[in-house]
Amino acid sequence: MDHSENTLRDCIQAIFPMSASANAEIRRRVEFLPAARGEVFIKQEAANRYEYFLIEGVCRSFLIDPQGEEITISFFQGASVLSPHSVRTVRERSFYNFQACTDILLGRLDAANFMQLMIAHPEVRDFGNTVMRLELMRKVEREVGLAVLTARERLLKFREQFSMLENLVPHTQIASYLGISAISLSRLRSDIARE
Repeated sequence: MDHSENTLRDCIQAIFPMSASANAEIRRRVEFLPAARGEVFIKQEAANRYEYFLIEGVCRSFLIDPQGEEITISFFQGASVLSPHSVRTVRERSFYNFQACTDILLGRLDAANFMQLMIAHPEVRDFGNTVMRLELMRKVEREVGLAVLTARERLLKFREQFSMLENLVPHTQIASYLGISAISLSRLRSDIARE
């Protein structure tokens, strides 16, 4: 088993421990693909029929607002699972753009095949349901944070969740994720550094 397959197995096990045979059923269907830093590997409104694992690197999901500005919705760090197909698509078309923030390695499998696995294997179904629950919790936590936390509190929470991201991705992407301007983020960072 190579590094990519080991990371995939560890990612699955961290979300929902399952038997070696159930894990192997997923691994057999996954193909590994690199994406270069800056590459938009899932495009908004484009056809997409896959589930994705982020094996290595950092990526983000984002939308374009009516003024043409990019709004970062989520960050993902390897080893993790990207937003599930059923949450990010409608009629096989993506709601979001997904972009590599660093060079990344993805594992992808056909969403229909994964659904068949969920029907056939209770452990895979429990894994899929856990991924959905975690996605919902992440979205609710972010929405609540935007509604009730100050910009400073949001930045500190971001640093807890993504400790090294400030060194890896443009601060404009972090600012849009936090719901503030890049200038406000720069001021906050300076204020916190002086404390």
